[in-house]
Amino acid sequence: MLSVLNLALVQATVPLPLTRIGFITSRRVGSAVIRNRVRRRLRELVRVNRPQLRDGFFLVLVARARAAGATFEALEQEWISLARRASILKREGNVA
Repeated sequence: MLSVLNLALVQATVPLPLTRIGFITSRRVGSAVIRNRVRRRLRELVRVNRPQLRDGFFLVLVARARAAGATFEALEQEWISLARRASILKREGNVA
């Protein structure tokens, strides 16, 4: 498990030609409205960067309580940092 200030990433390698991604936002993040906003932001981050992800991983992106107050740009920088540290990107220089 890799983590930064607002996010944590859990990964498992699988012998399949696909990558699946799940999201966890617990009640610690905030009310249902806030949790849904954080989940929408995380889904958008992954959607934009999906072409750069290597195949063969199951990923779980966990939102920490501080993610509720984070900007989209801050979450994006943390996601890219986690993806690089986890070595799940196809090329280092091709991240949006």
